[in-house]
Amino acid sequence: MSAISVGQAVVLGVVEGVTEFLPVSSTGHLKITEGLMHIPVDDKSVVGFSAVIQVGAIAAVLVYFFKDIKRIVSAWFRGLTNKQERYHHDYKFAWWVIYSTIPIVLVGLAAKPLIDGPLGSLWVVGGSLIVGSVVMWCADQMGRHKRGEDDTSFKDAMLVGCSQILALLFPGFSRSGATMSTALILDLDRVAATRLSFFLGIPALTGAGLYELKDALGAGVGAAPLAVGTIVSFVVAYASIAWLLKFVAKHSFNAFVIYRIVIGLALFGLLAAGTIDA
Repeated sequence: MSAISVGQAVVLGVVEGVTEFLPVSSTGHLKITEGLMHIPVDDKSVVGFSAVIQVGAIAAVLVYFFKDIKRIVSAWFRGLTNKQERYHHDYKFAWWVIYSTIPIVLVGLAAKPLIDGPLGSLWVVGGSLIVGSVVMWCADQMGRHKRGEDDTSFKDAMLVGCSQILALLFPGFSRSGATMSTALILDLDRVAATRLSFFLGIPALTGAGLYELKDALGAGVGAAPLAVGTIVSFVVAYASIAWLLKFVAKHSFNAFVIYRIVIGLALFGLLAAGTIDA
């Protein structure tokens, strides 16, 4: 039998799609949902399933930002053979995305036993949700929101890219939350911070999903739940991206900060009461 049913895959696909790009931690929400459905959060196949369905959310980014991605990739290929093109911001930005992905790949491979084991505890998720909220609130208050997407630099990309490691090691911290907070501290405006978070997440999340595919299929999750979860996450994530970009253009991140704290405290309560297993 599959470790995850098709029905459970639909629920997890919705959770993944809604939360992957919101700064609320998709990994944390997936683990909480799995715990409530009595799915073992540290099971190798379940960890693999969670990574694989992220590819659906990433596909939504590729579709939503297709024109931007096509422009950046085209500039990168032109720059490989044309020296003049290498001064173009899009060419440099493509390299920045590649360089900024290297740290999270190295840490992910080195710390995989910890990530799949002790750091996957729901106690860690709850604590990371709350601590990440404090960081996000401080970043939103500190940031001067004066720099746009065209003002980003190599330093910005590397610092924001490296901040993804926080979410990798501490599920609940949120990859989106960590990257957006770092970008805000660097004085990018909220829309630029959000878009940068999207672009930097593409190679890291795609690579993680493909890397974990063998574990998900080989360790107990059927092809049907994987396919359903991935498709559902794609559809829901596309709508979530459109909503988030409109939201951050006019609002602060305070609503996400409050939500994360409430969820973190509620999770501690459920764990303490024995309602769900850590």
